[in-house]
Parts: sequence; C-alpha cells; structure tokens
Amino acid sequence: MANTTLFQSVKTRLTAADTRNEAGGIAYMLTPKQQLAQLAATGCLNSTYYADAQDQLEQVLELAKNLDAEFIAKTAVYARQKGFMKDMPALLLAVLAQKDVNMLARVFDQVADNGKMLRNFAQIIRSGAVGRKSFGNRPKKLMQTWLLTATEKQLLNAAVGNSPSLADVVKMVHPKPREAWRAAWFAWLIGKPYDREALPPITRAFEDYKQSRQGALPDVPFQMLTALELNSGDWAQIARNGSWQQVRQNLNTFLRHDVFAKSKNIKMVAEKLRDKTAIRRARVLPYQLLTAYQATSEQMPSEIREALQDAMETAVQNVPAIQGKVVVCPDVSGSMHSPATGYRGSATSKTRCIDIAALVSAAMLRTNPKARVIPFEQVTVNVQLNPRDSIMTNAGKLANIGGGGTACSAPLAMLNREKADVDLVVIVSDNESWADRGQWGGKTSLMKEWDILKQRCPEAKLVCLDIQPYTTVQVQNRCDILNVGGFSDQVFTLIGSFAEQGMGADFWVEEIEKTALAAVC
Repeated sequence: MANTTLFQSVKTRLTAADTRNEAGGIAYMLTPKQQLAQLAATGCLNSTYYADAQDQLEQVLELAKNLDAEFIAKTAVYARQKGFMKDMPALLLAVLAQKDVNMLARVFDQVADNGKMLRNFAQIIRSGAVGRKSFGNRPKKLMQTWLLTATEKQLLNAAVGNSPSLADVVKMVHPKPREAWRAAWFAWLIGKPYDREALPPITRAFEDYKQSRQGALPDVPFQMLTALELNSGDWAQIARNGSWQQVRQNLNTFLRHDVFAKSKNIKMVAEKLRDKTAIRRARVLPYQLLTAYQATSEQMPSEIREALQDAMETAVQNVPAIQGKVVVCPDVSGSMHSPATGYRGSATSKTRCIDIAALVSAAMLRTNPKARVIPFEQVTVNVQLNPRDSIMTNAGKLANIGGGGTACSAPLAMLNREKADVDLVVIVSDNESWADRGQWGGKTSLMKEWDILKQRCPEAKLVCLDIQPYTTVQVQNRCDILNVGGFSDQVFTLIGSFAEQGMGADFWVEEIEKTALAAVC
C-alpha cells in the first residue's frame, strides 16, 4: 500500500505558496513566460496602487533577458492585436531592437500599426530605457519604410502628438521619399520650404482653409483644427467627420462649443455612438465606454448618455450565456479604488479597478440573469442587483460599495459554509489578497477554499481575472482554474470557452505561442 503520509506531503509541496504578493500576502509566483504574458496583457507602465512604473519597466526588462526573442515578439503582437495595448508592445519592440533585429523586422508592422505606435517605439529607444539610445541601421530602416509607405491620412493622424512628434521622428531617421507629394509633405511637416502644388489633397485643403477660412472644413484630425477660431457649425462638422473614437473622447468638448445646442446635432452624435458596426470597427473596450460615461458633464444631453449606454450593450454582446450555476465575485476592497490604468498625473483615468470589476459583474449578470453576484473585501458584502437594469446602472451600484482589506477567499468561504452548488466562479480582483489567514509553506486561503468546494462540486471551474499588472496569483493554473491577466472584449469569450470546454493549465502562454509571425524577409 502507498505511503499516504508521504504522498500527501508531496502534494502539499506542489501546491504550497512560494512567494508574497505586493500587499504582503502569500501567493504563487508565475513562471517567467506567464509573468511576461500577464504584464503585457495588463501592464500600463504607469504607477498603480502597489507598484510604480519603474518597477514594472524593470520587471519586463529583467524577464526579457532570459526569454527567447520569438516569445517576446509573439507577446508584443498579442498585446497589441488582442489586448489593444500601446506602451507595452512598443517596449517589447524596443527590447527586440537590442536583442534580435531579425525578429524585430518580422513583427514591426504588426505592432507599429499606426503613427502613435511608431512614435512610442521611437520615444522608448531614445530614452535609453532598454540600453543604447541610437536606433541602429535595421530599426531605422523599418521606421523609414513605415514613413515611406503610409498614406496621407495615416501620416496626418501620426502628426498629432508630441514627445516625440512625427516631425521629430522624420528628423531622426531621414526618410528619402520617391514621390513628389511625400517629399513636399515631409518638408511641410518639419517646417522647411515646400512645393505647395505638390502637397497631397487633404493637406493642401488644410493650408487653403487656414488662409481663406471659407468652405468645408478639411478632413484632417480635429486636433489640427483646434488652434483655429471655429464656430459651433465647424465643431458640428468635426463631430460629423470624426471617427467613432474621436467622438467618444470629445463629447465634453462638443458640449463646450455648443454643438448640442441644436437637436439635429444631438441626434447625429447619438446615432454615431450607438452604431454597432462603428463600435466593432473601433475595437472599443467596454471600460472606455464606462470612462466616457463617467466623464460626461452634468449638462450633457440625456440622449448622448443613453447612446453611450446603448454602445455599452453592444460592446459586451459577446458575454456568454453559461449553463449551470454561475457566481461572480467583484473585489470592492480599498486597493480597487485606484485608477485602472495607473496614476498618470493630469491624464489619470476616472475609471478605477473597482469600476471594471463592477462592469464585468454587471455584464455577466445581464446575460446570465440567474447568476449570483457576491462582492467582497475582507468579508462578503450584500448588494441587491436587478438583471434587467442597464449595465451602467448595476456597475454604478457595485462601484459605490466597499473599502477595507482584501480576502479573495471570502466569497468561496461563504459558498462552502452554505454548501452551495456551483458550476462556475469568476473572481475579478487585483489579486492582492492579504487579509486571508494563509500560512507560509501551505496553500493560499483561496486555494484551500477552492479544493473544499471541488469536493462538493467536482466539475466546477474557477476564473480569476487580474486587472492590475502584478506577477503573482492566488491559485495555481490547472485544468479547472484559469488565471486571466488584463481586461478586454476578449475576456468574456475566454470565460465562455473555459466554462464550456475547459483549457490547458497554461492557457495564456499557449495563446501567445499560437500567434502567427510574418515570414522571414
């Protein structure tokens, strides 16, 4: 007969917590690949409740030293194309510029897919954060190629912004255009003499409008027009011509410039905001809509706020209807009241981690009206939600409760006391659990409670959604446990697939490994 004491001790060692999280609680350390995947999907390179931006940067750079270039490249592509991140993919490109320029060339176009990303890459290289400050021949050629193949619209969009500006980038890499229009455009951009007749049509129209102030506004990024003296009609045209994201981001600006003084403009903007095709094309993240909704002025017309709520319903329409008994547990502790994308001075988002946790819970409840929502901090918190209310309404209710310490095991402990039947548990947290009474050398409290629940509900599954960029978890990855880093519109699809089919114990890394890279040039 097997020595049960011996094998029990081996099992305990395999599940023993091996580190402490940022809050001092016991936790499990992710593998280097899992850590990079987590940081790339969640990391904002800004200071968060428990970590500052420099810490995150150093973590990524240290991980990159020991990981192969192909995995770094795939992570950069995944973070950009699936996570819609900006700073982190550009940082990984900069790492590849030092580590493996051939791999950089394979993924450059997939990551630097617009002018903002090109400028981010240039900024990180020139800062010296990843090593030398010079680009090197291959990275410079890649940047030149972007500049020499971009359309006029892409170049104009890229020209908005500083630190560095696109003009700075052009001066750094010295592209040699073959087309007359591109040569004239670059000269116009950097303030050198240019052939006005050779300018491409939109830029020429912009210059003509600046001089005459007559006719329709040119179709340039609206930021290029704001220095001009515009009337409410001009601003209404900007709203009409602007992209979906531009309109979402500038609702208060339109309000200040009397665009909404006319009912036809209110109707026009509201219809644009709730346009389902435009929402999908914009790759809008649900929390961006929540941010827009939270930021709207009290004077904002109710039709505009209602349109944002309609847009939210579209943005989360891929929330799955899950068979069985679903429990959603949003963390409402004190640390969850920090900004979701970190502290960025005057640019700090109004959307907090607790808002995202509330949003996920409200969206899950909308599609799964029989789901149970159990908010928690050190203990569980009782709140009554109506599944027929809008996502914004229920998210607001959840976001207005909480505070105190974090005990991720609290909702599972309650379910175990009740001996409740459960098929799927979704915990939305920053994973900085410390108020549980786990002991060093043993399992975390969450892992203990989950194992107890599994004895009663052997087919149950657990999803832990971590919305802050840390490198530890409260439960180990395995076939019945999925740790998800970051929040995007992909999260709901992941939860549905996991609930229905299950996934491998290292799903996140496996997804990145599947990322296709361009062929070697």
